[in-house]
Amino acid sequence: MECNFNFLIAILFFGVLGVCSGGELRKNFYKSSCPQAEQIVQNITWKHVASNSTLPAKFLRMHFHDCFVRGCDASILINSTPNNTAEKDAVPNLSLAGFDVIDEIKTQLENTCPGVVSCADIITLAARDSVSFQFNKSMWEVLTGRRDGNISRASEALANIPSPFSNFTTLTQAFANKTLNVHDLVVLSGITKPSI
Repeated sequence: MECNFNFLIAILFFGVLGVCSGGELRKNFYKSSCPQAEQIVQNITWKHVASNSTLPAKFLRMHFHDCFVRGCDASILINSTPNNTAEKDAVPNLSLAGFDVIDEIKTQLENTCPGVVSCADIITLAARDSVSFQFNKSMWEVLTGRRDGNISRASEALANIPSPFSNFTTLTQAFANKTLNVHDLVVLSGITKPSI
């Protein structure tokens, strides 16, 4: 259960971190422009999590990697071009997964409400919904209205995403550079206190 609590804290925290991605975040951002948006994200996410229990961790990691570079702007979804290696192809992101589910969600949303729902909100909602699946309800409200970025550079991912080999001092500084503190580092790293 403590693991589930850490997932909840991570998603709640990233919902707040999303403020950095431009646009005014608010409840029911798509209420008039695409009222089915959150339900579509939830339905497709839950369908996939039902057959793949590893997806919540994968979506949380994708969300973290996206938000830690340029804010929660979905730049992790941008493909490389002949003139630019994108974040998706940076070494820390080569093991990310779940892109196929995000693509399925985006396709359905484009069929329903063309050009309305941002990919940044899709990633954030999919992360929340993947964790919420086991509870059979959304566990918290996610403010929406994020804007998609159009810049994605592997070099920025390499410079910003903490290495799994970083020591505590390096991690603390990397988080401080994002205006996050040691408490945030502990929560987002999934570190738990030892049982006595």
